[in-house]
Amino acid sequence: MVKLCCKFRLFWAATLMAAAACAFAAGPPRVPVTHDLQADGQRSEQRSLPIMLVFTAPGCSYCELLKRDFLKPMLRSGDYANKVLIREVKIDAGQSVVDFAGKSVSTSALAQRYHVRVTPTVLFLDGQGRELAKPMVGINSVDFYGSYLDQSIDMARSKLQAGHSAADAARSTAHSG
Repeated sequence: MVKLCCKFRLFWAATLMAAAACAFAAGPPRVPVTHDLQADGQRSEQRSLPIMLVFTAPGCSYCELLKRDFLKPMLRSGDYANKVLIREVKIDAGQSVVDFAGKSVSTSALAQRYHVRVTPTVLFLDGQGRELAKPMVGINSVDFYGSYLDQSIDMARSKLQAGHSAADAARSTAHSG
């Protein structure tokens, strides 16, 4: 019995050490950089989730603050996995991305399309690339920024759900008439 108990403890100690090593090796979460907004849009529509599209630029200290203090903790917590798709667009010379229509476009042209002039800028979009909530431009107040993000995510989710409800009602009316 004593041998079995010791083996059991050794097994659990080894399992916990392996899990800790995996977690350490994986490192901190990374904000997913998008290369294909059309695919992200399809994922958004399949899961009925808004897209939080974060425009950043190299050397932008506020962009790093946003990622370090807000986005990475959001990803790490897992609390937002079923609320929003978080994606980053790095505005950089020579970078390109597939837009929501499936066309390759430079990241700076995409930024211009959405009137992004300051980084970081956070957009809340549906799967077609339409804005669901007011963009968050820059970081004015670190103390309240997390709350503002949550409010914008909630607004985007509400508008997305209302859009789905309206579309469902229109389909059922069309089928009954």
